[in-house]
Amino acid sequence: MDISVVIPVYGCRAALPELHRRLTESVSKITSDYEIILVNDACPQNSWEIIQQICREDKHVVGLEMSRNFGQLKATLAGLDYSTGDWVVVMDCDLQDRPEEIINLYHKAMEGYDFVVASRKTRQDSKMKVFVSNCFYSIYSYVTDVKYDPTLCNFSISSRQVIDNYCRMREMHRAFTMYLLWMGFRWTKLEVKHDERFEGESGYNFKKRIRLATELLTSQSDKLLRLMTGLGMGISLLSFIFIIITVIRHFALDITVGYSSTIAAILLMGGLSIMSIGIVGLYVGNIFMEVKHRPLYIVRTVLNEKDEQK
Repeated sequence: MDISVVIPVYGCRAALPELHRRLTESVSKITSDYEIILVNDACPQNSWEIIQQICREDKHVVGLEMSRNFGQLKATLAGLDYSTGDWVVVMDCDLQDRPEEIINLYHKAMEGYDFVVASRKTRQDSKMKVFVSNCFYSIYSYVTDVKYDPTLCNFSISSRQVIDNYCRMREMHRAFTMYLLWMGFRWTKLEVKHDERFEGESGYNFKKRIRLATELLTSQSDKLLRLMTGLGMGISLLSFIFIIITVIRHFALDITVGYSSTIAAILLMGGLSIMSIGIVGLYVGNIFMEVKHRPLYIVRTVLNEKDEQK
């Protein structure tokens, strides 16, 4: 297999026929030996019905039906595990990632790169979504000590070696592009056009985005723990200095210390203690999830499965 295209499907049922048509036109210009893997992540719109129809009409298409919703990144991992292509494209199903750009990504990879990531200079998303995304990546870059470009997205093409090594990473809390960058292969970015969403709205609401950000920040780095340790030491030092000054003022200047300063100090230390315990709890929670060693996903049905696939 020359090229595999892996697409997690959640929402955008109406986009699938158009997605399939444009993908077929684009990828067939590169090779006739390709596969399109559509992973139905328990789509509430019953996209599986459309995927079944596409699989009946086109044997290049492999359909995976997850037993329940496991999330975009784990659905992507399932598709990657089943992929067999020498080069693997990952993209979304809502047609914001333009299938026609696959040709450009492929030709760029042929210049000697192990993977090429799409860069969206101009995003067709709301200003609030872009702002929140930029804030997250700024914090992520600081916490992980790795400068991350917020224009990068999951839309990419990677060699078989890159994908095989990515699939070896079985953490519960996952990222895609960030993991590719961590592995250190030869890579570059390619600016692409970002289209409007074909229909509906993104399944990532604000609450889900905050949860995903928290999981990534606490699973990729222990810097938050080190920051809390430094903050605790700094406050302890300031408290010690304040006590010395208070004692001197009391005995030298006969100034009585009021209850307000005591209450303020108690509330400050109490709040910091609770926050510190909460951060430690997040890390302990990550350990708890990892040590159970549950499967990251469960596939219920596979359509058009190839003999060499898993």
